[in-house]
Amino acid sequence: MTLLEIAQEIDSLPPEAQKQVEDFIAFLKTRYKPVPKKRVKKGKLEDEPFVGMWKDRADMRDSVKWVREMRQREWTRS
Repeated sequence: MTLLEIAQEIDSLPPEAQKQVEDFIAFLKTRYKPVPKKRVKKGKLEDEPFVGMWKDRADMRDSVKWVREMRQREWTRS
């Protein structure tokens, strides 16, 4: 059931039943407290292992040229 379908089903209930749904949702929220997200320690981008991984590749010295040539090669019909 989608959220829209659930909302439509709740909307079709009489007001007293809608209040019971509201109360039940409040009960579930107290019973199932959200698990706090773990904070990820952010480091410096330059300390990431992937930085500089292509520094010794001669074909990557001009990355704009490399991308342009790759797109030309891959995206044009032969």
